[in-house]
Amino acid sequence: MAETFVNFLGGSPINRLSWLRPSQAVLNAIIVAPATRWLLFNSGQPLVISRAGSARRILAYLSTDDVRPLLGPEPFFGQGKDERESAPTGVSVLEAGRHRGVVIVFLGLQEPQTGSISNALPSSDFTDPKSAVANLNGTPFFSVDVADLEEDKVKEVLKSSSLGRNRETLVFSEPRAAVNDLDEFNAAIFAEARSMVDWNQRNKFCPACGSPTYSIWAGWKLSCSSLLPWADNKARKPCPTVKGLHNFAHPRTDPVVIMLAIDESGDKVLLGRNKKFPGKFYSALAGFMEPGESLEDAVKREMWEEAGVKVWNIRYHSGQPWPYPASLMVGFYATADSSQPIRLDLDNELEDARWYTREDILAVLSHPTGTTFSRRDYKALNDREDGTYKEMNQSQQSASVPAHSNPIIFPKELSGAESQAMASKEEEPPFRVPPMTAIAGALIRHWAEGKMQGNSAIVKKGNL
Repeated sequence: MAETFVNFLGGSPINRLSWLRPSQAVLNAIIVAPATRWLLFNSGQPLVISRAGSARRILAYLSTDDVRPLLGPEPFFGQGKDERESAPTGVSVLEAGRHRGVVIVFLGLQEPQTGSISNALPSSDFTDPKSAVANLNGTPFFSVDVADLEEDKVKEVLKSSSLGRNRETLVFSEPRAAVNDLDEFNAAIFAEARSMVDWNQRNKFCPACGSPTYSIWAGWKLSCSSLLPWADNKARKPCPTVKGLHNFAHPRTDPVVIMLAIDESGDKVLLGRNKKFPGKFYSALAGFMEPGESLEDAVKREMWEEAGVKVWNIRYHSGQPWPYPASLMVGFYATADSSQPIRLDLDNELEDARWYTREDILAVLSHPTGTTFSRRDYKALNDREDGTYKEMNQSQQSASVPAHSNPIIFPKELSGAESQAMASKEEEPPFRVPPMTAIAGALIRHWAEGKMQGNSAIVKKGNL
């Protein structure tokens, strides 16, 4: 059976070793291993290396010795009631927990490529954590967001790090700009790390009783602080999370359907222009799933709400993790009748939507700047998105709700030379579409070039 297309930011090379997350002994041994590396964020902005004379930026990976001043005293995982005290084992609300200091997320292990057989050891082999960790073959990865730490302390740590001593310029970069320069391996690590640190940063209070939360399972679960064995809960009702299986909050992923409607002839596709898009940028339509819907239900609803288009014959293409902050883009093709009128007056999210022929799309894809933005466009799009997020905060909407009802698909940023090339209107394409680093770009290009994945047959209404 053919492998489904793997999108940029997906195809993670990391063995997440999820069965080891409750083990504070194992994690405390892994964290100090010489091979361990750290990816740092500041309010979701990744730490990157910026070199003079080069527009390209790469992720900066630090060692545990480099970041140790940011982590507080040991034990790093399984903190007891008092500082430097280890938590007792066998207590579920204390498993690899941190209720003091910055949240640490264990991302997993990059193993050597030795064929299809994994070298990672099962949990039964970790009765002696130190010796077992010594036998692990690969690079463990951790991540942390420093937004809540003192700025001067963070600067000093970066300056004193091995990269800093080598005179590398370390900066926290806007995440979408940084991701453009990453290869598939680093992009996948970035996607996991950014989603996890963002979730921990935005969920600091128990949704049931309002008490502060704390991290367990090495950043992969949150628990209400009223559940700590030594918590003073006098004169207060027990938190509802104390009962049943609801005593932990797990990382959330918000599924988004993104779909390309193809007409019955198979020679036209429907693209839309969101009101937030600068320039002449058009993309596949998309929207967040709602409770009580299947993926197919969401495709039909979003196509109708945004463009007034009825679709059928819905076919899955592929998925893409989208860490802004934590979405899963689920791509589909669907069939529609291009002779029916398009309506933009239902949810009023689109500024325009129209049918394009295969020839139209291929011309844009072959244009030097058909899938890119100028720096001015890129900044305008970020400013508009930031404004949307600030408006949501002002209206006191839940921080766990996605910041947009319709996710933005960011294209590649242009270099200075490319920006100048686009300045001449004579050289501009008639419109622009996303690049292959976004699932919308993959959907569009695969259709245009006849490379659609899975069941790509066009089914007419009369055949249903």
